[in-house]
Amino acid sequence: MDKVAGHKSALHYLYPSVEPFDRCLLDVGDGHKVYMEQCGAPDGIPVVVLHGGPGGGCSPAMRRYFDPEKYRIILFDQRGCGMSRPHASVENNTTWHLVRDIETIREHIDVERWVVFGGSWGATLGLLYAQAHPDRVAYLVLRGVFLMMQRELDWFYGGGAGQFHPEEWQSFTNIIPPEERSDLIGAYEKRLFGEDQTAQTYFARAWCRWENALATIRSDGAHSDAPGHYARAFARLENHYFRHKGWLERDAQILEDMPLISKIPGIVIQGRQDMICPPRSAWEITERWSRGELRMVGMAGHALSEPGITAELVRATKALPRMAAQLGL
Repeated sequence: MDKVAGHKSALHYLYPSVEPFDRCLLDVGDGHKVYMEQCGAPDGIPVVVLHGGPGGGCSPAMRRYFDPEKYRIILFDQRGCGMSRPHASVENNTTWHLVRDIETIREHIDVERWVVFGGSWGATLGLLYAQAHPDRVAYLVLRGVFLMMQRELDWFYGGGAGQFHPEEWQSFTNIIPPEERSDLIGAYEKRLFGEDQTAQTYFARAWCRWENALATIRSDGAHSDAPGHYARAFARLENHYFRHKGWLERDAQILEDMPLISKIPGIVIQGRQDMICPPRSAWEITERWSRGELRMVGMAGHALSEPGITAELVRATKALPRMAAQLGL
């Protein structure tokens, strides 16, 4: 599997490009309007795509993980990012606002139950949404699992991952005074939310650079700076969510609440070499999820664009239509 994927780009496995048949800015309340779009077959299997970050936004490539003749593909930009408005806003922007937004979208497009497809933070959100509304989720397709646990934040912002990429870690930490480096999330918060927007963008790009450098096993620390507009939203939203630990009541809340989705089937695609979201979390949820299948991809890191990850995700979505009746779709 990995050998085949390793010789082809992720694009090789995707379905052809498709344009939306519906787009709108949906007023979800609290001063936010969320961009959403629908692609594919209006009467197809409904699937909602939850992007990563928080703050990553959707891209046209995300439409291509599904057969457009068999799926009704629903994408949306979460509060504060992408084409949603207001841009880069953290006001009234929490995990539970997003869970509510997903339900608002489902009701708006008149879908009874749907497939939930999410990676990284999108997997976090997908699990929390399913645990809150298990009767609305027919199947979960998750990638690069992140559980918003302190150990995961410590790994990525406390020096664990930095032991594998010391040069990039040095670049990430050196722009912070030594006395503040014991709490990098807090140190970056001061700068991402300061009054000087130029400084916000400078530190936002550094925040993104650190994450992007570790996203794939092929990057080996290589990166290019994210556009300032994108970086500012991405970094501010990630920092905001991480600083508040996702507004979860307990550190291991998602793990402890896995019995709530015991009746929902699903699959987890996880890169064995994932430096951003180590495989332990993916393994732990499937250990507690009797109907969850774990597919570990040996030669793959974190990014959705990893060829092995893309191949397995498309394989999973290709198989689902054959189970539609069984899943009640």
